[in-house]
Amino acid sequence: HEVLGIEVPMATAIADAAGARRDYLDETGGRYVHLVAYGDVLTGGDIAKAIACGADAVMLGEPLAAAAEAPGQGWYWDPTVSHPKQPRSWLHWSRSDGSETESPPALSEVLLGPTADASGARNIFGALRRAMAKCGYSSLKEFQKVELTVAR
Repeated sequence: HEVLGIEVPMATAIADAAGARRDYLDETGGRYVHLVAYGDVLTGGDIAKAIACGADAVMLGEPLAAAAEAPGQGWYWDPTVSHPKQPRSWLHWSRSDGSETESPPALSEVLLGPTADASGARNIFGALRRAMAKCGYSSLKEFQKVELTVAR
């Protein structure tokens, strides 16, 4: 899981859903269904992998909850949790060297950078752009059609 970024079941689920979407597109004469990846999408690398598997968008609740501007001040309540008073996870940011940060990152740093954090949890769209560029793609629609190999 650490190497792939998104787990194999999610990667194959997105790829299978994207294949079903192509079939549906053909059957309906052009009716396009958007595919949203949700679950354990935490870094720019995770986003790039979800898009490469065929997703049109990703849910970013947990990464956005860590931003200084987030109303939950680091608390993230996942919609799949059933208890309304118990938060599922507490996001605690630390530097890449393992030392604690003094304050949470700004939303602009989480989304767009620049950042000195090399974990991929900040500048997530910069990471997506870099992954696409390294693979030779300039648009998301092209990147959704990249050749994949999924190993278990």
